Amino acid sequence: MGLDEVGRGCLAGPVVAAGVVLDPAHPVPGITDSKKLNAVQRAAIAEKIRCQALCCTVAWCDIEEINRYNILNASLRAMAKCVDKADPQPDFLLIDGNKGIDTMLIRSETVIGGDYKSASIGAASILAKVYRDQLMLELHRQFPEFGWDKNVGYPTSRHYEALATFGYTPCHRTSFRLRTEQIYRKSSG
Repeated sequence: MGLDEVGRGCLAGPVVAAGVVLDPAHPVPGITDSKKLNAVQRAAIAEKIRCQALCCTVAWCDIEEINRYNILNASLRAMAKCVDKADPQPDFLLIDGNKGIDTMLIRSETVIGGDYKSASIGAASILAKVYRDQLMLELHRQFPEFGWDKNVGYPTSRHYEALATFGYTPCHRTSFRLRTEQIYRKSSG
């Protein structure tokens, strides 16, 4: 199973992970790092992945978990949730990055730049990105001043300006507050 997450560098919203076991008999063309695809391409490939993969799971850690465990550990917890949901259970994990999931008893390998090197990790990247972008679009409807329909919670000048004007929402990662305020002061001063 390939595992990847999306949203680690965001100021708002959950961190979302996906796990994918591709079917070698039904390869999905176009799989790569989700950041290299536009939204239309990601959506089309995600649909093919969901239809043709042997197993697909998506899980997330919410703001409370991110604030409690820190973003790295929350990312790994989201990936572990993906594995727990998998049916059948995978016998090997390919994890994007350089940190493994310590709680897993399943053999695993970390792969730096895995979205390019492994089709299953690339597929997981796409599924996680499509899912998280949709969540952020729903949150944008509640808090349009932050521009989450465009920046999906990542730090942008519009996002920082909205934070300065409107303050934090329940969707913001309060564990990021001090760093966010320091960065905003540097960029505006």
